[in-house]
Amino acid sequence: MSVPAKAFQQWLNVVTPGTTMTAVSSMAGIKRSTLAQQLVRGKVAVSTVISISRALKLDVLQSLAGFDRYRELSAGSRPPTDAELISQISDIDLLQQILLRNAAAQFQTSAPAQPLGPLPHATSVRNWIAAIDTVDLRPRILTDLRMAAQNFSAQLSANRLRPDIALAAARLSGVGLANGLVVTGLLTPEEAGWPPGARADALCRLPDAELVTLSVIRLEALGKTLRRIDQDNEQTMALWENLG
Repeated sequence: MSVPAKAFQQWLNVVTPGTTMTAVSSMAGIKRSTLAQQLVRGKVAVSTVISISRALKLDVLQSLAGFDRYRELSAGSRPPTDAELISQISDIDLLQQILLRNAAAQFQTSAPAQPLGPLPHATSVRNWIAAIDTVDLRPRILTDLRMAAQNFSAQLSANRLRPDIALAAARLSGVGLANGLVVTGLLTPEEAGWPPGARADALCRLPDAELVTLSVIRLEALGKTLRRIDQDNEQTMALWENLG
């Protein structure tokens, strides 16, 4: 999803008046040619707006909310639920937590603080959709955006989600609108207003039984993915053998 080039230039004139495109590109770490191409096409990537906002030390959410397509962000910020936070903890970190708790129980000590991996992780998007899912969330997303089911599934499999889909999912499920932009990697948790250490705190609150159950579910999903990859590899090898 992008913002109109005209609206982008108007915003740029407000936040950094008189600055050339070359200077803007340099400070934001964007290639001048990339920005020029976006302007020529009439569509500027959301990531460009975010990069420039960060470079200017602006509130990223407020910057995005200044564009019509993201206007709802100004009133849609709320803390993530525990389910959302847990969804943003990787499989490896969940398994590590099980080991830490088992060791603590064995030696009758407290489990040490566990540093968590960065966001997004390998299955951030799919896990987040599962965490906020309601009985009819996916059909409502497809209807709201007039999107084909296979296109939505393809984005989940690739661990990416267009900003408009992420916002629609958050809005329809009743969670914070900015949260969907965190799980896609567009925003940092801090930029979305997540409390410091929120993921680690949610993990500490997760009961042992739920931790193990969730880890089993994650491993089963990983197993399905690996089996599908193996099947694809076998089919590819068979094709090359037949060709060859």
